[in-house]
Amino acid sequence: MTEFTHDGVTLQFVQGDIATQDDVEAVVNAANAQLRTGGGVAGALHRAAGPGLAEEGRPLAPIAPGEVVATGAHDLPNDVVLHALGPVYGRDTPSDELLARCYREALRLADEREIASVAFPALSTGAFGYPMEEATRVALEAVRGTLPELGAVRTVRFVLFGDDALVVYERVAEDVL
Repeated sequence: MTEFTHDGVTLQFVQGDIATQDDVEAVVNAANAQLRTGGGVAGALHRAAGPGLAEEGRPLAPIAPGEVVATGAHDLPNDVVLHALGPVYGRDTPSDELLARCYREALRLADEREIASVAFPALSTGAFGYPMEEATRVALEAVRGTLPELGAVRTVRFVLFGDDALVVYERVAEDVL
């Protein structure tokens, strides 16, 4: 695990499975508009959470790119799931602003709920096609810009699926943070 501290908040970068982050209060789901089970992060979280996650999300759907909503975590080892709909790269525009909004809104929602620790995946970089390098820079700049506004959130973890993504995040973090 690599860590940075910025504005009194610890930012962590790990390679792993977001559905097994048992030491954070909230995990962020790379959601689809209907908040249903899907592939990638959404599939992993829904499988681990059980059917209650989709049932609780149903009345909150649909959400638009850049929006974030909260549900309970059901059978996940967390308290809350923050469902963020990232942009489909090249279709939802402006992609950078919509992606940044996902990170800012998730952190603000966590802070409103007095959540101290949040784990993010690399939003929009899987099936939604956002290039990892660009998405990482947008994510880290959005998080860095939001940190001074936060009172409750003390730990922000980026849980990255592969070693390649971890290397990109660590490299961009050296520059952005």
